[in-house]
Amino acid sequence: MPSSGGRVNRGPAAASENRQAILDAARRLFTERGYRVPLSAIAKDAGVGQGVLYRHFPTRLDLAFAVFEENFAQLEVIAADPDAGAFGRLWERMVHLTVESAAFVEMVVDARRSTTEYTGGERLHALVGATLPRAQAAGLVPVGATVDDVLLAHRMVYGVIATVVAPADLAPAVERALHLLRRAPFG
Repeated sequence: MPSSGGRVNRGPAAASENRQAILDAARRLFTERGYRVPLSAIAKDAGVGQGVLYRHFPTRLDLAFAVFEENFAQLEVIAADPDAGAFGRLWERMVHLTVESAAFVEMVVDARRSTTEYTGGERLHALVGATLPRAQAAGLVPVGATVDDVLLAHRMVYGVIATVVAPADLAPAVERALHLLRRAPFG
C-alpha cells in the first residue's frame, strides 16, 4: 500500500500538541506582526489547518486569553516563592511578558469593555499584593509603595511599548522607561 508522504492525521491524540503549536505560533507572529496578523498565517506557522485553530480558539480574543493564561501560570509560580526577591522577579517577568505579548494586551484592552467577566486585572493585583509586602519587609522596596503604584508603572511601561513606532526603538524605550521608574518609590 502506498504511503501518503504527508503528515499523518493523528486526530484527538494530537490535540494538546496542536493547541500548544498554535499558541507558540501566535506568540511569535503577533510579536512580529501585531494583533491583526491573519489567523490563517498562525495556523500555517503552527502546521495545522484553520479548522484545528478554530476548534481550539473560536475567536482571536480566545487566543489572546489563552496566551494570558500561560503568562499568568508563569507569574503565579514566581509569586508563590516565599523569598523576598520574588517581587523583583515578578516585576521583571511582567515587563518581559508585556513586551512579548503587547499585541495580546492590545486585543484585550480593546475587548475589555465588552468582556466584563475577565479577571486578569484582579489576578495581577493579587500576585503583586502577595509579593510586595515581603519585598518591603526585607527592605528591597520602600514601605510607601502600593500595589496600585506598581500596576500604574506597569501600565506606563505598556504605554511605551504600544506607542513605539520603529521596532528597533522598542528595547531602548522600555529600558529608558524602566530607568525612570527605578527612581519611583518601588524601583
